[in-house]
Amino acid sequence: MLTSYLALGVAIVLEVIGTSALQASQQFTRPVPTAITVVTYLGAFYFLSLALKMIPVGIAYAIWSGVGIVLISCVGLILFKQKLDLPAILGLVLIIAGVLVINLFSQTVSH
Repeated sequence: MLTSYLALGVAIVLEVIGTSALQASQQFTRPVPTAITVVTYLGAFYFLSLALKMIPVGIAYAIWSGVGIVLISCVGLILFKQKLDLPAILGLVLIIAGVLVINLFSQTVSH
């Protein structure tokens, strides 16, 4: 099970890198960020497929999207100087809480 979560973690990191490169690609007009986007998204989906061997798809996708949203919001804040207002920060906190509830209390997730 640990290797499935490791694969999911790698998938999330690759997706965040890909989304950051997507922002930098300026609507696919810059070749290097565009290539990084394509390669990292392919890698992200490959590692997600590995994670799905043990983690139910709904749970994996909830973790993938929740953690990915929080991480890409941090990247946007730091690298792209995009501001987060109080409602956005509150929403991110709720997303983190949701991922924690799924992982700590759901019977769907094997611990």
